[in-house]
Amino acid sequence: MERTFQALAVILAFGAAYLLWVGNHDWAFVAAVLGSVSFFLSVRFQVKARNKIREAAIESGLDAAEEAESERNRASETSEK
Repeated sequence: MERTFQALAVILAFGAAYLLWVGNHDWAFVAAVLGSVSFFLSVRFQVKARNKIREAAIESGLDAAEEAESERNRASETSEK
């Protein structure tokens, strides 16, 4: 879901740049706002996923070092996809 919002944010950013280039400032503003909202929604989904990992680690009794290592592994897995 976060990748969808990231892709949408990039598309809307390019759309806003194009609309500015052709002189349609009103719709460029709308595209920029929607792109910003999409970006922050993607960040929200990333934070929610991290919080679920932390809560699961706390419930299972992992110590802080193991938790950080598992979070780094998950981050590298999502960046590879």
